[in-house]
Amino acid sequence: MQLLSEIDFADPALHAEEDLSQVWRRLRTQEPAHWQPGRGTRPGFWVLTRYEDVAGAYRDAGRFRSDRGNVLDTLLSGGDSAAGLMLPITDGARHAELRGALMKSFSPRALSGVVDSIRAASRELVGEFLEKGGCDFAQDVAGQLPLRAICDLLDVPQSDRQHLLDMTSSALGSESELRLQQDSWVSKGEILLYFTDLAAQRRRNPQDDIVSLLTKIQVEGAPLSDEEVILNCYSLILGGDETTRLALVGGVAALLENPAQWAAYRSGEVATDSAVEEVLRWTTPTLHAGRTAGADFTLHDQVIRAGDIVTLWNASANRDEEAFDEPDRFRLDRTPNRHVTFAYGSHFCLGAFLARAEISAVLSDLRDLVGEMGAAGPARRVYSNFLGGLGSLPLTWTRQA
Repeated sequence: MQLLSEIDFADPALHAEEDLSQVWRRLRTQEPAHWQPGRGTRPGFWVLTRYEDVAGAYRDAGRFRSDRGNVLDTLLSGGDSAAGLMLPITDGARHAELRGALMKSFSPRALSGVVDSIRAASRELVGEFLEKGGCDFAQDVAGQLPLRAICDLLDVPQSDRQHLLDMTSSALGSESELRLQQDSWVSKGEILLYFTDLAAQRRRNPQDDIVSLLTKIQVEGAPLSDEEVILNCYSLILGGDETTRLALVGGVAALLENPAQWAAYRSGEVATDSAVEEVLRWTTPTLHAGRTAGADFTLHDQVIRAGDIVTLWNASANRDEEAFDEPDRFRLDRTPNRHVTFAYGSHFCLGAFLARAEISAVLSDLRDLVGEMGAAGPARRVYSNFLGGLGSLPLTWTRQA
């Protein structure tokens, strides 16, 4: 096992190529507040791995601030240029007011039509590829459904949706470390340019969608600037598409690796609601959240200074033995299941209800329609220190008699 001092938690290859289970376990038991020293011109940062500490940090927006950035890469590069403009990287009263305005569009009642559309789209996609006898589940099913849902909310034209999927897939992760470096900034720029044009259209001709809502709402007595509208669209498309896609792919991969759980779910022994929560815990598509210390404080005998970068590792917290019974077992009947996949506190995921509805729809269709299911080739992980999961999952499957 590598020495902790040799491990670089900012390295995308580490998360794509290594099983970090033992590393996380060692940190939780021996160094729950671990300091990774700076590398070259890059500053050092804290690594928090225990469930109690990660959940507590999410709830404490004063000591663990989001308003310099919430992703390790941007924090290491000096902070996020969208800080204070985009909902996930805004704190305080402004964050609360903007979140309150958007929450109305993400309530179960407001999303009822979108959820109906998700269920129909899921059944259509699964049925289509069942007829073909197989698919790359990551691309053909999971790569389509979350995008349809968030594009419905943003009212993105059908002709633009596949292009958006391609851009979001490479903005935060890729199929290789080299591709990640080459594609990431280009894709992020293209997404911003796309929503620049769409926001301008909606200012001229408002519709019943979230882009139009962003152009009309006021926060602290003033309308959002063009930049704020564009950046919040960018945040919604990345958050609403990539994380749910990775959870869906990882959930199916886990069913393949755990045939007894797949059989229990198909037979009706396990409820869909608990299966959804275990998929979310097990896959943990958002590996970490980045924060900045808002004051000096001591944690596990370590002094964390104001301004220090602190990373909250969901990937470790969701496997903490102190929080979950048999955390390294995939158990679809697990209850309670207080995972941190959606974070906690004021930055709890805005789209949690929508993500759960998408996973529920796909699991239900797999149970109702699929007979046999197996791997048709090697799965391929994405390269990212922020997103975790599979970018490819070839399947063979048959329809139930």
